[in-house]
Amino acid sequence: MKEWFWRLLGKDAEAIVLHFASGPEGRVKAMYEEIATLEPGREHLVVCWGSAIAGLPCLVVNGRAELRRGLGRKRVGLAPFLLGSHPLVRLAVLTAPGRLLAFNARGERHHLRASTWIASWLFWRGVELDRIWLRPWWWPWARERSREASASVTLAGRPLGARPRVAVVSPYFPWPLGHGGAVRIYSMLREASRDFDLFLYCFAEPGAEANPGPVLELVHQAVLFELPRYREPRWASLDPPEVREFRSRALRERLKADGVSFGFSLVQAEYTQLAPYTGDVLVEHDVTFDLYAQLAERRFRFGAWWDWWRWWRFERAAARRVRRVVVMAEKDALLLGGANVVVLPNGVDLARFVPCAEPVGLRLLFVGSFRHFPNVTAFRFFFEEVWPVVRQALPSVSLEVVAGPDYLRYWADAPGSGDGVTVHGFVSDVVPMYRAASLVLAPTLVSAGTNLKVLEAMAMERAVVSTTSGCAGLGLRHGETVWIADGAAAFAVAVILLLRDAGLRRRLAVAARSLAEAEFDWTAIGRAQAEMWRSL
Repeated sequence: MKEWFWRLLGKDAEAIVLHFASGPEGRVKAMYEEIATLEPGREHLVVCWGSAIAGLPCLVVNGRAELRRGLGRKRVGLAPFLLGSHPLVRLAVLTAPGRLLAFNARGERHHLRASTWIASWLFWRGVELDRIWLRPWWWPWARERSREASASVTLAGRPLGARPRVAVVSPYFPWPLGHGGAVRIYSMLREASRDFDLFLYCFAEPGAEANPGPVLELVHQAVLFELPRYREPRWASLDPPEVREFRSRALRERLKADGVSFGFSLVQAEYTQLAPYTGDVLVEHDVTFDLYAQLAERRFRFGAWWDWWRWWRFERAAARRVRRVVVMAEKDALLLGGANVVVLPNGVDLARFVPCAEPVGLRLLFVGSFRHFPNVTAFRFFFEEVWPVVRQALPSVSLEVVAGPDYLRYWADAPGSGDGVTVHGFVSDVVPMYRAASLVLAPTLVSAGTNLKVLEAMAMERAVVSTTSGCAGLGLRHGETVWIADGAAAFAVAVILLLRDAGLRRRLAVAARSLAEAEFDWTAIGRAQAEMWRSL
């Protein structure tokens, strides 16, 4: 009956899988192989625009009419394609609107159907597959609900003394030192452990307790809570989503009970999203509403404005509620504008980051975990607009990138290693990366707080090329301790100039190391924190 029915309509009984080559050849082949494995009993045909792809059964077209002639009696049962701006995307939608299987840049796939139009629209817009089904807490048909952190592991550290007792709450365990926030928290714990008995409460990845590093030598106990599972769209709450993500009644109750048992003098929360856990000290690693204000100024979108307003509302209220707010730079203190705001700048471990001679060759270094979106913005700017110019002028130059763990989750189209570029994920020790570098890059376009990787480069006696934003708040002078360049053309000229002039690089690097020794030693910053704690 099926064969008879389709013959009446002038079509073959068996439908084919019609792939649309609407992206790079490598990704088209991966898509083809995946679907061919899932549908081995069907005929597979690839629609190509202008030229065929070697090794695949192709139908080359330049428009819809040509495609219809090429298909003849064949009918389409499934139409996989890659999302993007390629003309074959529109052709796929017109040819098989009810049979579309879309692949995004992450390699995730989703059937686009009218019956699930919200999820399909979100997937088309680039939302991750795992997030297209998220709905607000008040949505009655949500498939999944958020789960607060409840389970915890307690790690015993050093014995208690007769010193004041301070609890520190962190959104992650500060070891290993894979990013700037962990470096600061660990360094300040180390300095504070000289005069205080410390208790650490944090959220941590599964298995973090197996590698606590030297943290337990600094604290009496570390309580590691499971990571919460926040399952709502980012736009759906009045509070910033990061604040809701780190809500935990179990942590709040444990903190209160331990405070009674051990007699905490103070509770200090690291990062603004943890402000609800303390009324004493809040450490603003950056003023988050300032980041979103910069984004909204660069390219206004309602989403950026909504993020800015929520953080502005929450952050200012949080700053008024606590006894002290710690910020990284005078600019941040002015933004918050309260009498309770103190500046305790970022620092660098001068005993760990020790100067050494430059190696032979020309090697650029970019350090910045992609989980922090300004780092993605910065590297994308450099790689797409600056790197081609530098590479053309100096073909022997290479670029090392420390992108942090699981970096493709935060930028699915991030470039891989090749053509002079080497991309690293998690790096447990960045010191060897600085030793091997000729020049360190800080092409930051939006930023708040201060940039720890600039301080590390200064301590290692490596010259830095930075945007104004990238070295803001550090008191660096252009042409003396850093080379500042804004805009793609100026940044490219600066990189080429410094790579060609070893003497200039050396003068900048030596002056930067002297400044790091004078103003950014963690020991002095730790003493200032101890004085602030005692005053409270």
